[in-house]
Amino acid sequence: MNNLRVTTTTLMAMAFVGLTAMSCKDGKEDSSATTETEMIKLEPSASTANNESKVQNPESEKVLADYMALKDALVETDEKAAAEAGKKLETTLKSFKLDSYSAEQQEELKGIVASAIEHSENIGKTDMEQQRAHFQKLNDAVTNMVAITGTENTLYQQFCPMYGEGGAWLSTEKNIRNPYFGSKMMKCGVVQKEIN
Repeated sequence: MNNLRVTTTTLMAMAFVGLTAMSCKDGKEDSSATTETEMIKLEPSASTANNESKVQNPESEKVLADYMALKDALVETDEKAAAEAGKKLETTLKSFKLDSYSAEQQEELKGIVASAIEHSENIGKTDMEQQRAHFQKLNDAVTNMVAITGTENTLYQQFCPMYGEGGAWLSTEKNIRNPYFGSKMMKCGVVQKEIN
């Protein structure tokens, strides 16, 4: 009898895990996952706590605009457009000026921008699979940049648990459009944070 209970419990657990994973794979949006948006303001780092203005450098908005164009190309699974967007973002990042930030912020931003340039450059010369892998790292850099520079617009940090160990991205819309899988799993993901 105990073996029967263990087997039944194991089967039920496996069915639950399988259904959870399949909810992203079948392309259907889980309304409970996307409507329960966690409203969290991005906490400023110690180096940004004394900033008076929300955005000190309009160039950071240009970086975000180029990032969004790249994200959209990945959503559309358009390798050529993603490569072009990666090259454009690389150029924008190389012209990013740090002089309006404090010495501590400049030091943080130098590393962040260098990482973002490296991944943008790689996106400009690789295939779709590698573009998405570099986008995951690029996203980390851009998210860290926004924590320092701020943003004029509301952004939504979104997350897909099905991409590797999980892949995050920024969006200007709550609606999930997955850059890691495109049309294969367009709606797979949840909004983790609202950043403004």
